[in-house]
Amino acid sequence: MMKQQTFLKLILLITGVSILLPIAVLLLWSVTGRWPWPNLLPESYTLRTLQELFFGSAKLPDLLLSSITLAAIVAFLATVVGILTARATEFYDFKGKSFVRIGSFLPLLVPGTVFAMGIQITLIRLGLSDTLVGVVIVHLIAAVPYCITIMTDVTRAVGQRMEEQAMVLGAGPFTAFFQVTLPALLPGILSSMSMGFILSYSQYFSTLLIGGGRVKTLALVLVPYIQSGDRALSAVYSVVFVGSALLIFFLFEALIHHLERGEETR
Repeated sequence: MMKQQTFLKLILLITGVSILLPIAVLLLWSVTGRWPWPNLLPESYTLRTLQELFFGSAKLPDLLLSSITLAAIVAFLATVVGILTARATEFYDFKGKSFVRIGSFLPLLVPGTVFAMGIQITLIRLGLSDTLVGVVIVHLIAAVPYCITIMTDVTRAVGQRMEEQAMVLGAGPFTAFFQVTLPALLPGILSSMSMGFILSYSQYFSTLLIGGGRVKTLALVLVPYIQSGDRALSAVYSVVFVGSALLIFFLFEALIHHLERGEETR
């Protein structure tokens, strides 16, 4: 037992170091002026990256607001689709049920580049190219399979017995769902929204192709800096990108743990 605990602690330590060490290097690069090889530490430091971050042309607050709003919309819609699909496939029998289950995973089988280029033609014909709605649709298609998987597992675990019992006692279908089933699904819903948010937040190529550069996100600004070879600027934007994503993720996790503790105390 002691050996097993020691092994688990070692794995956690290695995992923590592998996550924190790159972030520490990014933080160091973000204030580096000159770092020639083979010096272990930078030769000089600068604040030009922070000046560019807060006062440059990128307009960080607007980028964060745009990215978070877009990802939140996608997370919410993808989770709603996941709930409806999970309930339909778990609680009802209908023709094409197997096709719905298989079809929900089809976007995962198509490479993202091929998928984005193919759907762009459809969105151009619909007049949705270079629009926020078009970007939301593309992000939704990428996020929905994951949200459906999460919500299917949660819906199967919760079941329908409590909802049926509420209806037997006189509650209507909507009342039974929103007052009985929905609270039980909330931890899974938050997990689904967390996954949908991260998937949308990190999309670059599909946002660039479908948004046409008009829909600005943090990932859209970050990648060109990385490609330009300016390590200091790419590092500072990477820190903001990773930090903001982790902050949202931890907020979701805190809400999930809060709900789970609330259920345990009842």
